[in-house]
Amino acid sequence: MRIERLGQDKIRIFLTFDDLSERGIQREDMWQEIPKVHDLFTEMMDQAYTEVGFDATGPLAVEVFALPAQGMVVIVTKGKYDHPHMGGGTSYEDELPDEVYEMEVTLETSDTILYSFDDFEVLIEAAHVLHHMLFDIGSLYKYNGKWILRMEPEQLEEGKVPGLIAVLAEFGEATSVTPAMLEEYGSLIIGDHAIEQICSHFKRQS
Repeated sequence: MRIERLGQDKIRIFLTFDDLSERGIQREDMWQEIPKVHDLFTEMMDQAYTEVGFDATGPLAVEVFALPAQGMVVIVTKGKYDHPHMGGGTSYEDELPDEVYEMEVTLETSDTILYSFDDFEVLIEAAHVLHHMLFDIGSLYKYNGKWILRMEPEQLEEGKVPGLIAVLAEFGEATSVTPAMLEEYGSLIIGDHAIEQICSHFKRQS
């Protein structure tokens, strides 16, 4: 579980699927087993207070983004229930117990694959490995000092996804950045065919 403070009243929490399984929670439970998920939120808020001093008293707007292979990103914002719901989200604030936290929860699922790279040379190496599997896909962003490689599910053949994830995990790391945050705050470097363009312009290290 990774916690990052985004502002005075906002934090971002990145949960891997291992974090969920250790607590007996499956990805699908985020939509179904409300009490168990509420216990997880309580644990997250306690840890957020300990690590970054985030006081979760009062109403909270909670956005949960499920990302393939990476895990889940949870954005928690303090304040009134005026946070806009994103399309396709599900709110179940009326079903949550009142004794711990007041929450409005919006759930979103994204099939976009996002991996970050600290070093551009490492990204070049990954691109040349990926080029043998697929070459005409991907876009590249610069965000928060890191290179983010983005791939959309419709660009991928289903059978190639596990191998793709294995390569990405070897060279980069799963990022807690959501596609919406990347579009709003990131800088688009290569819009299309990022893997092919990287391989064409940059040679692989020996």
